[in-house]
Amino acid sequence: MLKILSLSCSVFNSMAWRGLVYAVCILNFLLVCQLLLLQPLVSSLDGKRGNDAELFERVSQSIKVKRYSEALNDLNAAIGADPALSEAYYRSASVLRQLCRYEESEKSYKRFLELKPGNSVAVKELSQLQQAQSALETAFSLFDTGDYTKALEYVDKVVLVFSPACSKAKLLKVKLLLAAKDYSSAISETGYILKEDENNLEALLLRGCAYYHLADHDVVQRHYQKGLRLDPEHSELKKAEDNVNKGKLRLAVEDYKGALALDPNHLAHNVHLHLGLCKVLVKLGRGKDALSNCSAALNIDEELLDALVQRGEAKLLTEDWEGAVEDLKSAAPKSPQDMNIREALMRAEKALKMSKRKDWYKILGVSRTASVAEIKRAYKKLALQWHADKNVNNREEAEAKFREIAAAYEVLGDEEKRSRYDGGGDIEDMGMGDGGFNPFGGGGGQHFTFTFDGGFHGGFPGGGGGGGYGFNF
Repeated sequence: MLKILSLSCSVFNSMAWRGLVYAVCILNFLLVCQLLLLQPLVSSLDGKRGNDAELFERVSQSIKVKRYSEALNDLNAAIGADPALSEAYYRSASVLRQLCRYEESEKSYKRFLELKPGNSVAVKELSQLQQAQSALETAFSLFDTGDYTKALEYVDKVVLVFSPACSKAKLLKVKLLLAAKDYSSAISETGYILKEDENNLEALLLRGCAYYHLADHDVVQRHYQKGLRLDPEHSELKKAEDNVNKGKLRLAVEDYKGALALDPNHLAHNVHLHLGLCKVLVKLGRGKDALSNCSAALNIDEELLDALVQRGEAKLLTEDWEGAVEDLKSAAPKSPQDMNIREALMRAEKALKMSKRKDWYKILGVSRTASVAEIKRAYKKLALQWHADKNVNNREEAEAKFREIAAAYEVLGDEEKRSRYDGGGDIEDMGMGDGGFNPFGGGGGQHFTFTFDGGFHGGFPGGGGGGGYGFNF
């Protein structure tokens, strides 16, 4: 009996231990499962926090070195990945405010406040944004009305305080300084702009303008030439460079005049001064002044070829076509290989030829830029005005006028002939002699008739021969 009880206890103890082991194993299994399932989630949260911190650190560094585009690209990418990332909206709004991209900035601030209602810092900055936006608009209005001092106050004390990276405000400030004739400050301000963006064309133009007013023409030209390398078709830079060159020439004129005044009797020296002054004046388009100086040089040395050529150019400027041809024809044989002289002579001969032909535009009373429709209307009006039935008492004058009007329309009403005429083509090559186009045909008296849309019909009778020409409108 005792053996049986002892065996039963042993079996019971064995089963108890086995159950305990099973319980421990199950508990360990559950713990391991929990660790395996929760670890990725914890790691993900830690990684997200780490990634966000890294992102905002990178954005801060970009802003510090004024790489605003890079900062905005990073922030936009972060918002795209997590539209609820409030910090990204706030930082984006701040960058956009500094750049005075006010509408975009306002949207970002409002989105941030939706995610973080009542945030006092964002509310304050949104108010500053609205002040800066209003101040910038006011500054531009004051600039337009000429109140430069007040406009400068708005830019300096409001706009650039809340939007220190605002390029529009910085450039406006430079324009205001130029308008106030504070050229040194304008140079300093554009220097800061170009340090951030060396290819800013407007800053190059304004900086060059400041140097121009300080008469530092070499520096001016370097600025404008750099701008034109970046944009060869920039109209304002091209115009500005032309003004610089003219400014240099105007200074040269004064230098030459001053040198000539020192010793008017020093002919050996003054001949070169007169020639130099003549060349400068020709470049400036001051033909009359250039003419007198070229003639003065030739009076000292009549064999001075350069002075003869420049006098021909000066005569072209004063529209003395025959005189220009005469001077340039005299100069050409003295230097037969000089293509510049030959080209100038061709220009003078063409100008002389064009001066002797009739001005068809003037005859029809239209501008040189008149359209085909305008030319046709002018012709129709004049043809009615000089019709035979309306000019019974001055028939011969009316016929002569009508011939001239018809000749003008023959050229200007034809696109090809008009193009050749504008280019200085020969009148004879267009089927016209010295007397102008003959609308009545060749030999013999012809009858010319014309009909207008309104049904008006008429003509000039000739004597004798038959035939007739009709014009319809």
